[in-house]
Amino acid sequence: MKKNVYITGGSGLVGTAFKNSSHDSINWHPIPGPSTGGPDFLDRKQTFDFFEKSKADAIVHTAARVGGIRANMENPLDFYSENTRINVNVLDAAAHFGIKKCISFLSTCVYPDNTTFPLSENKIHLGAPHSSNFAYAYAKRMLDIHSRAIKSQLGFNYFCVSPNNLYGINDNFDLENSHVIPAIIRKMYDANRLGNNEVKLWGSGTPLREFTFADDIPDIIGFLLTRNHNIDDVINIGNTMEEVTINKVARLIRKCLGYNMNVIWDTSQPTGQLRKPSSSEKLEALGYDLNSMTKIEDGLTKTITWFLKSYPKIRGIK
Repeated sequence: MKKNVYITGGSGLVGTAFKNSSHDSINWHPIPGPSTGGPDFLDRKQTFDFFEKSKADAIVHTAARVGGIRANMENPLDFYSENTRINVNVLDAAAHFGIKKCISFLSTCVYPDNTTFPLSENKIHLGAPHSSNFAYAYAKRMLDIHSRAIKSQLGFNYFCVSPNNLYGINDNFDLENSHVIPAIIRKMYDANRLGNNEVKLWGSGTPLREFTFADDIPDIIGFLLTRNHNIDDVINIGNTMEEVTINKVARLIRKCLGYNMNVIWDTSQPTGQLRKPSSSEKLEALGYDLNSMTKIEDGLTKTITWFLKSYPKIRGIK
């Protein structure tokens, strides 16, 4: 019999990737957000009421308030408070109703700003995160602590995964809250629509990043959920096959869109960490093949094809 796995944040980038995914031994159940009839996980009663009625064998917890560098810098209190409440409500409710397996999502931004590379899972709590997203990072770090506490006291298999920079279909293209890839796509598209032959992007373009296509995530999570042995603590699950500069990403996006516009880098705006490569040794040691993950050129092509076909009925487009 297939296991029923519920995914919080079912309307978001990662959550919607599960809607188009299948697994031999799992039925995915993405939970819609509160704006589309789902529970508001900021509300503790709604959260407990939902999990009491659910038939979940396991939880994949992706629900969060997320945003790019600007949103994090301007709203640290909101990012800390809302994410802390969501996380505590979801994990408390899942544990209370005896759901014995839960995978919660972190991000490589939770790692310390001053550390050695690559980012391995044992370094997460060894120093302060980057100042640009400290509030979000600390709220996310507590997901690891909460998961370990549940595992220690109740014996349930609760642990966290940490992808690197996610992008893909159904991303958020709101210029105030989006991450780097949807922000660049949106800015270039808008500039072209207005007849401009140049586009201004934040920072210097020099930081290096690893990017993971969101449609790869359900396969990794299915792999982790169907293992016979418990997984200890955090595990990095991002695509670590290539680090690329933000400038290269911008050029790839421009090529996919078919534009010839000039890119102007606004160095008066924040650039973020220069690099934060992560280690996938733990995932590979479990037997997962990183070569099966989508290359950035292919992921960008799929994302932009979807964007052009779906515009303007896209998250973040008003």
